[in-house]
Amino acid sequence: MNSRIGTNAGKVWIALFEGAPQSLKDLKKATKLTEKELYAAFGWLAREEKISLIEEEKELFVSLK
Repeated sequence: MNSRIGTNAGKVWIALFEGAPQSLKDLKKATKLTEKELYAAFGWLAREEKISLIEEEKELFVSLK
């Protein structure tokens, strides 16, 4: 399981590498991950202090630090 989460975290990191914050919806589309897989990947990247999570108008946006 940890290996899959790490792989998914890599997919999210690559999708965010463009620089602009992305919504959860956009990341789901870009990575083809489920919401559950995305949140696990966010946890991995947040623990490593590699992402910022921002909530604006009830929508979650994610960007690299």
